[in-house]
Amino acid sequence: MKKLLIPAFVLTATPAFAAEKAFWFNFANTDFVVLVAFILFVAFLMYLKVPGKIGEMLDGRANTIKTELDEARTLREEAQSLLASYERKQQEVQEQADRIVANAKDEASRAAEAAKADIAKSIERRLASAEEQIASAESSAVKEVRDQAIVVAVGAAEDIIAKQMDAKTSNSLIDDAIATVSEKLH
Repeated sequence: MKKLLIPAFVLTATPAFAAEKAFWFNFANTDFVVLVAFILFVAFLMYLKVPGKIGEMLDGRANTIKTELDEARTLREEAQSLLASYERKQQEVQEQADRIVANAKDEASRAAEAAKADIAKSIERRLASAEEQIASAESSAVKEVRDQAIVVAVGAAEDIIAKQMDAKTSNSLIDDAIATVSEKLH
């Protein structure tokens, strides 16, 4: 039936029928022929259910667009939540880095103070050690000077005694020394 309608529409809409201006409901009137051809064309489209198919196509396209919009909205929400999550993580990492830097500064200042205290103690120990060495050297020098003075005094005393000593004085000194020793031993 469709194959018969198409040539019929073509024959009814030929320019030969529309060439004359005649009565309005006559096929000689071009306006009437155009109107009839249009009505038949619209009827043919309705018979083939073209508006329904176009509506279905538009509804399908609208549904596709709606699902794409929903998917895009979902993706946008996920992206926003990921962005917020990464911003929170970045802030946490920044805070942690700040804490690490602050702790490092505090630790460095404590280490510097400890190093200063250790240096001061080391200097005090070295000063005390040096003072002890100086005192030891001083007492050693004093002892050496005394020993040397004793040696010199004994030597001088020997010389003086040797010059003044005669046999009589020598015998009397020996007797006194023996008496002193025997008193102290008994």
